[in-house]
Amino acid sequence: MPLHTTDALILRTYKLGESDRIVVFLTRDRGKKRGVAKNARQSRRRFGGALEPLTCGRVGYFERERRELVRLDYVEQRRSPLSSPNGEVLGYAEYFAELIDEWAPEGDPSETLYRLGVSMVEAMVRGVPIEPLARYFEYWLLRLQGVYEDGREMSSHARAFLDAVRGSSPLALGGVKVSPHTLRELEAAHRELIAVHLEKDLKSVRVLRDMRR
Repeated sequence: MPLHTTDALILRTYKLGESDRIVVFLTRDRGKKRGVAKNARQSRRRFGGALEPLTCGRVGYFERERRELVRLDYVEQRRSPLSSPNGEVLGYAEYFAELIDEWAPEGDPSETLYRLGVSMVEAMVRGVPIEPLARYFEYWLLRLQGVYEDGREMSSHARAFLDAVRGSSPLALGGVKVSPHTLRELEAAHRELIAVHLEKDLKSVRVLRDMRR
């Protein structure tokens, strides 16, 4: 049973028994995986904060044929939303991670989706304004999945913002002028598309709504 090592994004974790966690992570070269992190709930020395949503790092895991779960051996954290200067990003990190988890196929590599997630982490760490960044992420995720309706009705301000992000990296969003009203318009449009195609509401969306109250 060889040890596989690869770059990965942590998406979410679940409790398993009294001491372990199931970790869902997106690898750069092998798609989405689910693995058991032994004693992750009882001791933080082995994994520390490396299992937080959207943590980017190097992972090592063991995989057996015909086994759904791999065994996570280590996570070497490289980038984390926890190091962002903006405390609001943590809720958005969960939102981005949940969306990636919903759309990433099991065991099917998608380097484009992986790179989109990594770019979000880098932008959050650099302090890019989170609301424009969220609309950027939703737009590109929906386009990657082939479900974005380019012909849908929207204001000229919303179209101008989308025209700008099509040719910009997320790190350049701080220089893109956009009003809060336009961001709300795009948020509503994107959330509607997401709900229709996933056929459910996301838990992280409710968290974001609570943050605004």
